[in-house]
Formats: sequence, C-alpha cells, structure tokens
Amino acid sequence: MADGLGIFAIPNLLIMKVTVVGAGNVGATCANVLATREVANEVVLLDIKEGFAEGKALDIWETAPVNLYDTRTVGSTNDYSKTAGSEVVVITSGLPRKPGMSRDDLIATNAGIVKTVTENVMKHSPDAILVIVSNPLDVMTYCAYLTANVKSTRVFGMAGILDTARYRAFLAEELNVSPKDIQAVLMGGHGDTMVPLPRYTTVGGIPVTELIEEDRLTAIVERTKKGGGEIVNLLGTSAWYAPGAAAAQMVEAIVRDQRRVFPCCAWLTGEYGVKDLYLGVPVILGKNGIERIIELDLNEDEKALLATSESAVRDVKHVLDGLNP
Repeated sequence: MADGLGIFAIPNLLIMKVTVVGAGNVGATCANVLATREVANEVVLLDIKEGFAEGKALDIWETAPVNLYDTRTVGSTNDYSKTAGSEVVVITSGLPRKPGMSRDDLIATNAGIVKTVTENVMKHSPDAILVIVSNPLDVMTYCAYLTANVKSTRVFGMAGILDTARYRAFLAEELNVSPKDIQAVLMGGHGDTMVPLPRYTTVGGIPVTELIEEDRLTAIVERTKKGGGEIVNLLGTSAWYAPGAAAAQMVEAIVRDQRRVFPCCAWLTGEYGVKDLYLGVPVILGKNGIERIIELDLNEDEKALLATSESAVRDVKHVLDGLNP
C-alpha cells in the first residue's frame, strides 16, 4: 500500500503548456478562455509592453478561486524562455491599420512582427503547433509558415471559426433558435471575399434553406462578410471576445485530440484546384494539427466565389513575396 496519498498518484502526469503571444484584447481573451476551460496546466501570456502580460496573467489567475479552475497563467515581457516546451502557440501579435497606412505598409509591418515572434517561438518550442490570428490573416499565416520551416499541418490560421460563429449567431437571431443547433461551413479568405455556404448550413439537421427566405439568408451572408467591420464601426476598434474564444477552441481541439471539423486557414497543395496558398477550408483538427483537409463537392456558383476569394488572397500573398524576393 502506498504511503500517504500516494495510492491516488497518477504516474507520468502529462504537463501541457500553451503560449499566447500578444496580451492585447484578443490574446488576453484567448488566454482567459483556455484557463477557465482548463485546456492546459499552464498558459503563458507574452507581450513586448513592459508589465502588460504579467498584469493580464495575474488578473486572470485571480479569477481561479471564483471560477474554480487550476490552470496557472504566467505573464512575460518578451522573455521567450518562459514559453519553452509549449505544445501550442497562438500568435496574435501585430498592429491595426492606421490612417494613411497602405495595405502594403500593414503587411510589411506585421510580417516583420510575425517573423520575429515565430523565430523566437520555434527556438524555444521547436515541436509546437502554431495558430495564427494576426492580420491580414491569410498572408500572416503564410509568413509564419515560411519562418517556422515545419510541416504546413503544424501552421494554420484562425478565421473560419470566427466567421462561422458570426454567421451562426446571426442565423440564430433571425430564426429565434439556439445557436447550439446551427452547423455551418465557410471557405475562402478572411474578409469581404469569404464564402459562406448556405447549402452546407443546417439547423438541428434541417437545411437552413427550408427555414428562411432566400432574401433574408442572402442578407445574413452579406452581414457575415462585413461582420468585423460592423464591430469596428460600433466600438472604434476590432472585436476580441469572439476571436479570442475561436482561437481557444482550436487550441482545445488540438490539445485534447478532439478531431473537430473546423474551417481553418490551411496550406493548399491542389485541393479545390488551389496550389501554394493559405486559404480557408474545412479540416479535421487534432493532436497533430491539421489531420486532414476535407474537400467538398462545390457547385459551379460556389467554385466561382471561391476562385474570386483565392484571387484576392493571392494578390496579398504577392505583396509579401515581393518584400522577400
């Protein structure tokens, strides 16, 4: 018989660590959701602003006795050694577009930030899976992939989960039903050219097209495409609760090997006729990152919309490629 409480001990307890880089609104929300859901033993929050991550992490930790969870949150000012051994790293770093700043300026600035962050992350956690949230999302995921120099299945972006969440929330409001019962797929780039797929949208297993008039569904699709802008117009800044929670959901699927089917920004090598581009598609997400890309049988209209989105994302990719000839 074991001494003391040894009889209850669990041998070789797996210690899971997750890092969130960027302690702004999105990063802090992501860390908070990860902590309260006890997705990992430790969540490290890192930022370049002195004391900022430490303060956010401490504030989150002080909710543990209230919300009854054990995950420890730790803050760090640019000390990547504290992130060592992370299983998953979420990168939210980057600047918003400012007045007078061109799209190319934004890409150049944020690519430099994402590149530096990725280099430091991989130095201390070479086996980590990277979830990119920085904008412009598709091309920043591509930047992290080039820098990390690992399999593309370990580097992908969070956009589709956020976009489908908005789509499902709008539908739930319109139909006066629970958002829990709405399932949806969305493809393409993160922005106005995203491709919601009503044909693959169901409410409790019922095709949404049987429950809502076409004009109302079209209006909801258009609102979804401009969902981020709607928040900016209301708040004067970007959203953070939904993006942070969406990134945390991806991390949970990886850490717990849930094999969830999610729309993610993934590297395509011929799927959907698209090659050498990060674009939003449905995937199976598990312990190895992207376990499989799911190819849907799109109709001609859906293919045309996806081609338009591909073209828009590829134009932005060319800007980054031009910065790194």
